[in-house]
Parts: sequence; structure tokens; C-alpha cells
Amino acid sequence: MSETDMEPAIVAKSAGDRKVIAFAEWVIRWRWFIVVASILVALGAGAGGQYLGFSTNYRVFFSDENPQLTAFEALQNTYIREDNITLVIKPDQGDVFTPKLLQAMRDLTEKSWKIPFTTRVDSITNYQNSYAAGEDDLIVEDLVPEDSPLDAADLKRIRDIALSEPIIVRRLVSADGLTASINITSTLPLETELEVPAAMAYARELVEEFRVDNPDVTVAVTGSVAMNHAFTEASFADIVTLVPLMYGMLLVVMAVLLRSVSGTFSTLLVIAFSAMTAMGLAGWMGVQLTPPSAIAPTIILTLAIADSIHILVTMFGAMRQGMSKHDAVIESLRVNFQPVFLTSFTTVIGFLSLNFSDSPPFGDLGNLTAIGVVAAWLYSIFLLPAMMSILPVRVKVRQDGHMTVMDRLAGFVIARRRSLLYGVSTFIIVLAVLIPQIELNDQFVEYFDDSIEFRRDTDYATEHLSGIYQAQWSLPSGRSGGVSDPEFLKTISDFSDWLRARDDVVHVTTLSDVFKRLNKNMHSDDDSFYRLPEENDLAAQYLLLFEMSLPYGLDLNNQINVDKSSVRIIATVDNMTTQELRVLDAEALAWLDKRLPGGKALESTGPFVMFAYISQRNIEGMLGGTALAFFLISLSLVIALRSLKLGAVSLIPNLVPPIMAFGLWAVLVGEIGLASSVVTATSLGIIVDATVHFLSKYRRARVLNGENAEGAVCYAFSTVGTALWVTTAILVAGFAILSLSPFQINAALGQLTAITLVMALIADFLLLPAVLIAVDRRKRDNLPTGSVPQPAE
Repeated sequence: MSETDMEPAIVAKSAGDRKVIAFAEWVIRWRWFIVVASILVALGAGAGGQYLGFSTNYRVFFSDENPQLTAFEALQNTYIREDNITLVIKPDQGDVFTPKLLQAMRDLTEKSWKIPFTTRVDSITNYQNSYAAGEDDLIVEDLVPEDSPLDAADLKRIRDIALSEPIIVRRLVSADGLTASINITSTLPLETELEVPAAMAYARELVEEFRVDNPDVTVAVTGSVAMNHAFTEASFADIVTLVPLMYGMLLVVMAVLLRSVSGTFSTLLVIAFSAMTAMGLAGWMGVQLTPPSAIAPTIILTLAIADSIHILVTMFGAMRQGMSKHDAVIESLRVNFQPVFLTSFTTVIGFLSLNFSDSPPFGDLGNLTAIGVVAAWLYSIFLLPAMMSILPVRVKVRQDGHMTVMDRLAGFVIARRRSLLYGVSTFIIVLAVLIPQIELNDQFVEYFDDSIEFRRDTDYATEHLSGIYQAQWSLPSGRSGGVSDPEFLKTISDFSDWLRARDDVVHVTTLSDVFKRLNKNMHSDDDSFYRLPEENDLAAQYLLLFEMSLPYGLDLNNQINVDKSSVRIIATVDNMTTQELRVLDAEALAWLDKRLPGGKALESTGPFVMFAYISQRNIEGMLGGTALAFFLISLSLVIALRSLKLGAVSLIPNLVPPIMAFGLWAVLVGEIGLASSVVTATSLGIIVDATVHFLSKYRRARVLNGENAEGAVCYAFSTVGTALWVTTAILVAGFAILSLSPFQINAALGQLTAITLVMALIADFLLLPAVLIAVDRRKRDNLPTGSVPQPAE
């Protein structure tokens, strides 16, 4: 049996065939008009690309209903809304307590106030050091004032205070004194996407000047503002690098597999116009790109090629059987119109289900890809046939009678169907058992690879000082002014000590340390009084006196709310996994529940906490979306195939590939994050394509050609086998390119989807035929041709 098994002339076997033939003839007749119209539509839609922007706020990863985001926004509204840029400074030799470096850090601290949107700057040089002057006077001044002599005695004073003060050690200076930091607090209005780039540009300019003046000092830039900027840089890097790589890969693959210049050129036009249309319409709609949605062009390019491959493979096969070019175009559309529509429809369903994600960027990715898939289908049935009817095509006519690779594969599968059925089923079960071993982990620093400066600098900061992972709590005293209550202070002090006792906590910012220091100061700096005040009025007086002594911008509003009824505690944690953070959150909640009224509601918050729960929330949201997509796709297959039995059989090759992929991922990697929540939905709409084409050809052979199950399997392999492995190879290569993304979520999404597609081809070629032969043992559907509904091709 030949690869495409075409009739030498076009035969309309149903009313549906006649309509498609009429449509194909219309396309050929108006081919020049269609080409020009397609170009104009693509250019018109693509013009919207000028309005595309990049989101610079990590909060876009969370929906408005996200409880962790809601809690974080409530905390920032209670105290002050703040993000930060942290400059980590480490001399190549010695410690930071040298006259030159302290002077340079003091200058950089002053200059940092000019960074756009800056509301506070903290460093060891402007740390508000308090000490007693006489019995009743309190002096509060910079640890390194402008007139500081910075001689040996002064350097010893600065070093001793900095390394003994829990408020700043391991936050503004490392315990060994080798590294220091300048923390710049930014209050971003969040009105435009230009705020973060403006702040980062100014900060980097200051850092570059500092590096020039201090070539023997390493400076790393990290913090939440830097993270926001890294999302933009990752998005831009994906578009700049992955799209050209994708084009190059597709060009090489099509040139090798199609061996047709006109076919390759026409397909490149289809995929280019599809991506232009989708991204241009996104610009017209005002979509802000994020790292997940920025890979939409790459995915669209990958998916758009599948329709063209099926149409071209059938067309070239018909020409090899002796058809003219125009007749071959018509025949290809007749055979592929319905399955190409159905595969596009199911792919759209799969990607639209991403709107169930709790992370809006994945909804954007789904919507943009769905638009691109629809555009690809339209260009494939209009532009591609029109172009192929215009351009010269050379195909050698070949004689029937020789066995193809697909014929041999069909014979192998049929001969060993029982062994394959049991063997593949066992393999699936083994992989399924391994899935619970996968650990969910969303450490947002590791979202980026080492090509992104933020990742390198944050790793450096974590190694030499501390990272940016934090858990924050807002603890209420229960009344206005209650933060000075000795009992409440004792509770927050005990909680802070409980946090510090944990190996995974690096630093704790707590108001209780301020009160202990003030109590010591007001007792002539007697170390034995480094403890909490025992009277409410006395503690309130200490706090008032201290606040009145603080300069503008260095007050306690970042730790105490306006009516002094609540305090914020910030725990900077080690490079822990999100699972470990969830454990910390649960144990802290249990601790607070026993000691504070309403403690069971005092969950931690902060960016790291938000990301710690994002995968779990997305998986919960996507369960409904994936289930709905699976139901709609299965229903569409039953309707298209006009067979409940084949519809039920189609569930097997559509369900098992994600199971096999996740099982294999458990063995190879063992850890996954946000990508896991959307892979099943995105791959479901893609892997069903091969099933649709295989089953439609199987159904045609059974119903219209009178084949038995074995013969129908041979027919399916012969007519569509090559197109399936070619499109799968292209899809796998396309999604594998995503693994080159500097954004780990995109890379994992690409790798998992590529593995899923490979597993889908294994299921369609080895498992599906064995199942069909086992369950469909009737000799044939012995019905008159005219009474049989037209199956999907």
C-alpha cells in the first residue's frame, strides 16, 4: 500500500466532499485575490504589534482573587507600599570596614535617594545608632556621620556596633563583616510600565559609577524591583532569541522533509502571518506581555505548521500518483478539510482552558495561542492552497507496489498487538506510580537562568549576605497604641526568637529589638538592661522619643501602622524550597494561634509566600479547566467520528501521554513548578491532533472501503503515518527550543510538552492500533455507502 493511497481522480463520496471540492475550486479560481487579501489582513493585524508592551510587575502572576496577593496588598496598605532595590557590596580583599569603602558607601547611600520613586535608603553608614548621653538624654545619629574621622578607633566603634546589632547584622552587613548592602525602598505608583525600567536604569548607572571608582569591589543588584525588571528582560530575550531560532529550525526541517522550495516558502508565509496576526491583535487589544505570554509566537509558529504539513503531504502524494497540481490541491483539501478543522478546534479548546488558571499570564498565553491557531487554520485553507496553485511544484510520479516504512510498522504492530498492548500498558502504570514523587517548588529566583543578571546577582547576594526570600507577618495588639504593651512586646519578642532559632531563618526584623535597645540606652547603655521595658507608659515614651529623633525617611512606618496597633515582623529565610516555606508558615500559624487572639488567621505573606502557593492554586484552578477541555474535545471527537466506540477509544491516547510524561519527569527531574499546572491543558489540544487523523482514516477504511480492523489500521498508517511523525517531529523540535528560554517556567513547559508529544506518538502508533483491533472485531460496517454519514478525514 502506498504512502498516500490516493485515487487517480477526485472522487466525491459524500455531500460534504462536494462542498469542499467546490470550495477548493473557488480558492484556485480566486488565488491571486486570496494571496493579496491575506497579505493585507496580516499586515493590518500585525500593525497592532507596535502597541505591545511588557509588564514590569510580578503581581501580574496573581489574580485579583488570589488570597496571598490580597493579604500582601492588605499588609502594604497597613504599613507602606514598598518594593526594593538592594545593592550588595563586597571588597575583593578584606572587610567593609575601611575608610575608603565606608566613605564610598556613604556617598552611594546619599546618591541612592535620587533613584526614581525612592522613599527610604538603609545602609550601615546611615543606620540610626542610638546611645545614652548622660542619665536622661538619647542621642540618635548616623553610624557613620559625615564628620566621622574614620581612624582606627572610629573604625573599631563602627565595626563593633554593626556586628553586634541584630537589627542590621545579616541584613545590612554579614556576620563576618566581609559584605554589606544598601537597601533602597521604592514606592512605585504602579501607574505605567515605565516605572521599574526608570528606577533600574538610574540604579545601574549609580552602580557603574561606583564600580569605576572602586574596581576592587564587587556590586550585585537584587531586590523586588530588580526581579520585576528581570521578568521584562526574560520576556524580551525569549522574543529576540527563540523566534529566530524557531524560524531557522522550521526552515531546515521543512526543507529536509518536504523537499519542496515552493512548499517550504508557502508554509513559512502561513506560520509568519499566523504569528503576526495573533501578536498584532494582542497589541490592538492592549495586552501586556509577560514571560509566559511572550512565548506565544514560538508556540504559534510550532502549531501553525501542522495544518500545512498535512495538506502538503497529501498534495504531494496525490501528485506522485499522477494527479495534476490543481487536482492535487483540490484532493488534499477534500481529504484534510474536516480533520484540519477538528484538530485546530481541539487545540483552541485546550489553550482556551488556560483561562481557568489563577495566574493571568497563562490566560493571556492561551488566548494569544488560540487566536494564532485560528489564524493558522484560515491561512492554511485559503492562503496555502492559493500559493501552491500559483508556484511551480515538481514531484516525481512513482509506481505503486513497494512497501513503505509505515506499511512495515503497521505489519509489526498488527503481528505483535497483544505484546504491545500489555507491554505499553505496564509501562504506563509504572510511570503513573512515580508521579506522586514530584515536588512542587516555585523559588522565583530560580525562574531565571544564569543569563539573566538578576539571577547571578541574587545568587551572589545569597551566598555572601542573605537572599530576598522573606515571610512577613502583621501582628495586631488589639488596640490603638498597643504596640507598647509589655505583654504584646513579650509575645512578638518570643515569636522573633522562635523564628531565629530555626536553621532556615537568616534574619528577623522586629520592633522588639528596637525596644530592647532603647531600654538599654535609657539606662546609661547598661548591657544588663538590654531587655523589654516592663511598663506600658515607659515603653510608649521611649518609642515617642526615638521617633522624634529619627530623620525624614528613616522612621518606623515600615514596622508600625499609623495608630500603633500592629507591628510587622519580617523573616528573611535561607534558599529554602516553597514546600519548606509552607511548613514554616503552618508552624508559625500554630505558634501564633496559641499566643495571640485570632492567631489562626495570621498567615504569613510576601512575594515568596505568594509564589509558594501559586502552583497549588493553579493546579486546583486548572483541574476544572482541563476537565472541561477534555470533555469538549472528547465530545467533538464522538460527533466528528460518528461513533461512540471510537470516541471512547480516543480517550486512551489522549489521557496517557501526560501521565507518561509526568512519570518520566519524576525520574529525570523530580521537581516542578508553575509549568506543571498548565502542561496537561496545553498538550491535550495538541496530542489529540494525531488521534483525530489516525482514527478518521481508520473510520474511512472501515465504513467506506469495507476493511476489517487490521486492514483499517494498515490504511491509517499508510495514509497518515508519515504526516503524523513529521508533524510530531516538528512540534517536538519547536517545544524543545523553548527549553533554551532563560525563563525556567517556559523552559519546563517546553520540555514537558515535548516529552508529552513523544509519548503521544508512541501511544498512537503502538497502543491505539492494538486497542482498536481488540475492541473493534466486526468484519466491517456493512452498510450502503449512501447511508453512512461522512466521517472526519
